[in-house]
Amino acid sequence: MKIQIHKGTNEIGGTCIEISTNRTKILLDYGTPLNDKTEPAAIKHKIDGIVISHPHKDHFGAIADIDKNIPIYCGELSQKLINSSRLFVPNKDKSGHEELLTNNFQYFEKSKSFNIGDIKITPLLIDHSACEAFVFLIEADNKKIVYSGDFRAHGRKSELFDIILKNQKLKNPDILLLEGTMMQRSNDEFPTEQAVEDRIYQSIKDNDNLSFMISSSQNIDSLVSAYRACKRLNKIFVVDMYTAWALEQVKLVSDSVPNKDWGDVQVITKLVGRQYGVIEKNPEYFGSFLKEIFNKKDIVVEIDDIKNNPQNYFLKVSAWRVQNVINHFDLKTANIIYNQWIGHLEHKYSEDDAVSMYKNLKDNYNWIYAHTSGHADLATLKKFATAINPKTLIPVHTEHKNEYNKHFENVKVLDDGDNIII
Repeated sequence: MKIQIHKGTNEIGGTCIEISTNRTKILLDYGTPLNDKTEPAAIKHKIDGIVISHPHKDHFGAIADIDKNIPIYCGELSQKLINSSRLFVPNKDKSGHEELLTNNFQYFEKSKSFNIGDIKITPLLIDHSACEAFVFLIEADNKKIVYSGDFRAHGRKSELFDIILKNQKLKNPDILLLEGTMMQRSNDEFPTEQAVEDRIYQSIKDNDNLSFMISSSQNIDSLVSAYRACKRLNKIFVVDMYTAWALEQVKLVSDSVPNKDWGDVQVITKLVGRQYGVIEKNPEYFGSFLKEIFNKKDIVVEIDDIKNNPQNYFLKVSAWRVQNVINHFDLKTANIIYNQWIGHLEHKYSEDDAVSMYKNLKDNYNWIYAHTSGHADLATLKKFATAINPKTLIPVHTEHKNEYNKHFENVKVLDDGDNIII
């Protein structure tokens, strides 16, 4: 087997790793960079399949521009969340939304092996801020590769990390491709999702202001943290239509996540931009979702109820709509829970208008940071590498590949475009 890292040896995001034999060529992830100033990997040759580790754009974003006949292998929930983000998240110039992908999606199931040509892939669920994330075991030519994807061990699915460490099939591979997002960052302030929940709870417990959370609609662990904080305070957890839809998809595989059918969860359908229109224009995709929201009593929150009793509500809406809601209610103050990566506040990783929007909210309202990383800290990375015990460890998805030698054994550092034959 040959490994070629087209992109991902020097940055977080834009991951694209090629695995090939004499007969078969596949990509592990094909993402767009977090930094819009760089381009995705350019893949011009024939590829037999692309395997997506999880539904974050820095791991799938570039599949929109490839030959639509190339099979895309992912979990079924991942495919739904990928298309949801395209429909609901505004495009770069905020003029509209992207279209549904028409790629040749092929679904795999957790722990069930499948083949692309003569390459065997086994997907294993792992804890991450994406609700469906996989470690991959890749086997061919009597060789074995483990690709960590993105992972952590401190989310609400932390038991999956322990299961991975005990999996004998993963032991002693020829190569471990190991992410290193947190190589030089700590997670001390919010070491777990429980710590996030507790900060949200403490921040709004004695405050009668209307509270907002700026968070990904697909970060289900953080949505659960917010819901649990609301539950402790008898507040209604209000989500926008995109978030409600994402929760509906996760409900199909888990009955433990909050959703619109729980009595203390409501949906806001006004003041949240184009979300209603997105759903209305795509009936073949959303099915009866609108009817389910509007035909059942008490699912849709009344705007006047929020205005008259702001202390009773906690809103998860798009960051771009927070100021709109505040202005509509003529609020003098509000609580803003910021539950995203701190890098999104910087010009390096966000558009100038987004940075300005965040700064305005931070300067004018009660800004509260409450977020735990979706990635493993150094201690967890070491634990993972020790348990897997690879013959060779290759850094990926990191800005600090040259630090690996200080912390791990048998490290081989590659640059983008380099390859290694095993």
